Amino acid sequence: MARPVAVIDMGSNSGRVVVYQLDSAGCLRVLAGTRAALRLVHDVDEKHRLDEDSMARVMVALRDFVAIARGAEAGRIAAVATAAIREAENGELFIERIRRELDIDVEIIDGEREAYLGCLGALRGLPVDNGLVFDLGGGSMQVTRVRQRQVGRSTSLSIGALRLSETFLGGDPPRRGDIRRLREHVADELARARLARLRRGERLVGTGGTLRNLAKIDQRARDYPISRVHGYPLDAERLRAIARKLASLPLARRDSIPGLSADRADSIVGGALAIEVLCDTVGATEVLVSGEGVREGLAHDLFGVELPDVAGVRESSVASLTGRFEGWTAELAERRRSVAASLLRGLERKPDPATAGALDLAARILDIGRSIDFFDRYAHAADIVLAADLDGYLHPELAMTAAVLRGARDRRLDLAPFAPLGVEREPVHRGGVLLALADDIVERCPGSGPIGVEVAVRGTVRVHVTGLAGWRPRTIATRFERTFGKPLEVMPA
Repeated sequence: MARPVAVIDMGSNSGRVVVYQLDSAGCLRVLAGTRAALRLVHDVDEKHRLDEDSMARVMVALRDFVAIARGAEAGRIAAVATAAIREAENGELFIERIRRELDIDVEIIDGEREAYLGCLGALRGLPVDNGLVFDLGGGSMQVTRVRQRQVGRSTSLSIGALRLSETFLGGDPPRRGDIRRLREHVADELARARLARLRRGERLVGTGGTLRNLAKIDQRARDYPISRVHGYPLDAERLRAIARKLASLPLARRDSIPGLSADRADSIVGGALAIEVLCDTVGATEVLVSGEGVREGLAHDLFGVELPDVAGVRESSVASLTGRFEGWTAELAERRRSVAASLLRGLERKPDPATAGALDLAARILDIGRSIDFFDRYAHAADIVLAADLDGYLHPELAMTAAVLRGARDRRLDLAPFAPLGVEREPVHRGGVLLALADDIVERCPGSGPIGVEVAVRGTVRVHVTGLAGWRPRTIATRFERTFGKPLEVMPA
């Protein structure tokens, strides 16, 4: 296994170090990390150079970042600097000082390189093939066209969240006229970039700390069941409402909004308005939020990992997750998946794709719950699905999978927590019963090979199973009849 790498991202508003390990499935695992407010864009916009106080602040942060990297035994430290340092008159001199005093090389990347890395990181873990990817930082915004998961033309614009807020929003709270001028400025910059409107089937994907904070604010307001923002669909109208609310509050009150990081309270309004104007410009009804960006893109680049297709992302992500649990085995998971799929095909000629996908994933990963406790394995597996980094899946898919897992044992499952994701009761009950039945059958079939299953549906549903040692109805038969409307018999083939 390759040694860990530490990635340092010196942004215009904040800096961060993350130490990554590439696991056997080809996925990044975070070993350590921290962030610090840098606020560099203020100096650049006002003085066109970094002053001594700002550079001293960066040096303190970088010493801490290097300590984190060494503490995690990183084999390499890769550091990049973005808009503020590349625009500063003394940026190159400062990079030389860092090299001399801290013995680390910092690459000042141009807008095109920043856009490429941000797009590579943002897109890898999301099931998106076509559209636009934007990365909103403190000093700039990068927008990249994506076709068939290939990175296309990129544009770098000087409309970062902190830069816009400091340039246009002097009042506390911001004045209406200032907000209007900020919107007009962003619209003009986007018009000059000649961004085409999204076509049918294309999506707007976004990354960056400002967007993630907006997603967290929206999650808290909706009592959302999934805590991670990666893959979160931020509705454009809800974004507009959040921007309006943030802009109406003075800084002291804005700072108390649930989900908002304290060091972004003074820049969040400018960033929110910029994203709102971008949505209007390209005709996006929502932003699909990525929790990954430049740092992950650079880490993948360092490890030599290419951008796989969506199926490849899902496969490696599930393999990475299940590989962390001793109670999980591929052999048992595949037997259960096969039986579950046979049951579903035998009962429904054209199964609902969402139900089929959730049932398949639930059957595959169920045993990660076994690693915690056998008797509550369904509930534990469901909790892990909602909390884990399962790349390649949208939040509604993860919520449906978790609901099917819980529904396999809990016939009175409360679906209210899943309401924001559109999870419906009937598909959950059907998927849950089939998962429980598949698990029931696998437990009673000795050996290690595939299990043959044939389903005959008449007045009674008869399931013939190759190698079945024995089976009695119990509660599962009652639940099956209540859900599918027919009695159930399971017998050896």
